[in-house]
Amino acid sequence: MSKTTRWAIVGLGNIAHSFVKYFDQPDGEIYAVCSRSQAKATAFATEHAIPKAYDNLDNLLADPLVDVVYVATPHNYHIDTIIPALEAGKHVLSEKAITMTSTDLTKATDLAAKKHLILAEAMTLYHMPLYQKLHDFAREHDLGPLKMVQASFGSYKELDPTNRFFNPALAGGALLDIGVYALAFVREFLTATPYITGTTMHRASTGVDESETISLRTAANELATVALTFRAKMPKQGIVAYEKGYFTINAYPRAAEALFTDSTGQTSVIQAGDSKQAMNYEIADMQQMIAGNLANTSLIKTADVMAVMTAARNQWDYRYPFEQ
Repeated sequence: MSKTTRWAIVGLGNIAHSFVKYFDQPDGEIYAVCSRSQAKATAFATEHAIPKAYDNLDNLLADPLVDVVYVATPHNYHIDTIIPALEAGKHVLSEKAITMTSTDLTKATDLAAKKHLILAEAMTLYHMPLYQKLHDFAREHDLGPLKMVQASFGSYKELDPTNRFFNPALAGGALLDIGVYALAFVREFLTATPYITGTTMHRASTGVDESETISLRTAANELATVALTFRAKMPKQGIVAYEKGYFTINAYPRAAEALFTDSTGQTSVIQAGDSKQAMNYEIADMQQMIAGNLANTSLIKTADVMAVMTAARNQWDYRYPFEQ
């Protein structure tokens, strides 16, 4: 009989409610929650029948029954939970963007390695069954070398300075909020670490990055482009072009279907998985990594995405107020 993996949630916003809603693991349970407000923690725990509710991170991390911490705070606070959790001997699954910079991520990954703990980013597309099926399809049908990947993500948001999306003090902006998805999609298919060949950014009146494009290349001469905006609706669409055909994937963060078009124009639909189970797939994989049954390969992709985002911000000379 396998050991029950006991989870603790830190940060009790909307994403935490979704995590509980879709959590369905026969060998896992949500054991504790933590908020800065005891009333909020207790209310959340009561609503979802969770045994323990804490208003203090140190007390949560001192609980020996907690195996893994799910970090669901705003991304500028992730590192403040990740490091103490790892120090306390807990595995960590953090929402994206996992950290603010590559420096912070390296600090966290080094500590996780030292402590022999699993650290991973809650990026659903790394765990959707469709993507493994597409890799297998490309190999089995001998599509040839990868040539080009394109990813767009546009979300129209009212320019409200009080909203976190446009608030520099809360690390607002398109790159860390939606760009992390587009770059993760690109990195899922590139066969080597990408580097930036060109990028441009437009700032909102509040100072955050409102729209940007990023061009990438790998040592294997694979090219990629990413287009992002907070001020216009664009499809979450990715195109992956091989020498002998291409995949088109819509709603790529949680995709369960892709369209393949070969070099003659013939098309076929490829399906795998269930979009509604996206969070549950990443939870299941996290438990498998903790059990030693699955390699933590997604962390390499996470690190490459963070490196691109850090390099882009450096090229834009873009710092948040708390980084000055």
